[in-house]
Amino acid sequence: MFSPEGPTLRELTRQALSSVEHGYDLLADKFDATPFRTSDRLLTAVAETLDPLGPFDSGLDVCCGTGAGLGVLRSVCAGRITGVDFSAGMLAEARRAHPTATLVRADALALPFAPAFDLAVSFGAFGHFLPADQRTLFRQVHAALRPGGVLAFPLPAPPPVGSVPYWTLWGFDAVMRVRNALWRPPFVMYYRTFRLADVRSRLQDAGFRVELLPVRSLGLRDDGSPHCRLVVARKAEDAAF
Repeated sequence: MFSPEGPTLRELTRQALSSVEHGYDLLADKFDATPFRTSDRLLTAVAETLDPLGPFDSGLDVCCGTGAGLGVLRSVCAGRITGVDFSAGMLAEARRAHPTATLVRADALALPFAPAFDLAVSFGAFGHFLPADQRTLFRQVHAALRPGGVLAFPLPAPPPVGSVPYWTLWGFDAVMRVRNALWRPPFVMYYRTFRLADVRSRLQDAGFRVELLPVRSLGLRDDGSPHCRLVVARKAEDAAF
């Protein structure tokens, strides 16, 4: 599961007992060798699904981490690409991988941007935001997009109830809740707080029009539904903010 170049169990434990920001600073130089880094297969599949929705000029990767999503933006955007994250360590790694990108250290709940972007993406970061904060996050991204701009992110199908992955996610979230009840500072990372019906409602409350596109290259489940959908949230063309 973990590469030999990845973090040791001791390093992961130290990260888990830190704050979210400090934990990612500690893990930054080895993050890309962990299974938590978004896979190239998913990144390529999202880029293929996004491409027909363009053309896009400027792009923003929200919670960009070490910059995996910046490559997606580079492939579909003709203009400048920007990554924002609150971990200085993760941004340093992103800068090595994408030296021509604009990288900004900031809290995603208080984005320091005027409406300047045509496309915003995010990969694997939403579990760090509790449901109440997700509403703020979506409003912040909405404010950073130009009228007609798009926020897009992949949302894998939930595992079948009772399956090993299902209980693994339940177990992980339960452990994190116990950890956060007993230890400070908290480390917010939950897998079951980002469900499609809730996400759609919160995006609409933020002013987006939402559609779902199948990520076709990732295939279908036994019931014919896609393994992964791309959530495409578009800001109205006549939006005033």
